Amino acid sequence: MPGFRGLAVTGTGNAVVVTLALLAAAAAGAIVAVVLLYRQRAQSAALRRARERIAELEGEGDPESFGALVSHDLRAPIRVVEGFTRIVKEDYATVLDGIGVDHLDRVLGAAARMNHMIDALIDLSKLSSQPIARVPVDLSQLAGYIVADLRRLSPEHEVRVEIEPGLVAIGDPTLLRMVLENLLGNAWKYTAHAKAPRIAFTGHADEPDTYTVRDNGAGFDMHYVDRLFGAFQRLHSASEFPGTGIGLASVRRIVRRHGGEVRAEGAPDRGASFHFSLPPGPG
Repeated sequence: MPGFRGLAVTGTGNAVVVTLALLAAAAAGAIVAVVLLYRQRAQSAALRRARERIAELEGEGDPESFGALVSHDLRAPIRVVEGFTRIVKEDYATVLDGIGVDHLDRVLGAAARMNHMIDALIDLSKLSSQPIARVPVDLSQLAGYIVADLRRLSPEHEVRVEIEPGLVAIGDPTLLRMVLENLLGNAWKYTAHAKAPRIAFTGHADEPDTYTVRDNGAGFDMHYVDRLFGAFQRLHSASEFPGTGIGLASVRRIVRRHGGEVRAEGAPDRGASFHFSLPPGPG
């Protein structure tokens, strides 16, 4: 039996079988606990390391070095967790109960999410050096396309969406689509529990280069507004509102590369507003 070499068990017949089964179950449970603990520590260490390196590379403009870092340093502990979890699941499948198997599946799911977060980090790092095109971009049209995609993906989520027509900015079409996908996608996500969900995308008559995405969803406490645009700085639990925690950091980086700024306003259970500027001149 895996993990019990050199173990001496006294008794005969069914007594030995029962004793071994109990020992195996106890050992498997202990291994599950160790795997869960290691996963938690590895994930925390990886996130801490990621934040440190993000800060170090923020001004270096070296996405290749960053990509190599996250591919090696951050994926290594995840591979260990994932590998040992699969071994435990295969070797102890017969002695684990449904709860134990569920715990292992949760570990594997967390490892997969961490890999997605690392992919998002690499994409974020590339935004610092990606060339920016400067052409007229119909933001209203882009917003319409994005909302149509959201409706197709979540037809059960009925949201009233208002898009001001004629909003045109100068910038990179691909990157500005990413901005709107993140802001409108967040608004869609965080209105999931609103009684009469509403989202609006508008411009400002007194600030022609500033745009706003507003919703009446979960909102946030303004005391923590400075954390919103940091990588992995989530204000809501991933179980309630899934995501990588990298979207708003990407928004800020793209907007700043266009020479603009982004800010947010909100209140718990009263929605949020995100304002971003896109000056027509070079960033």
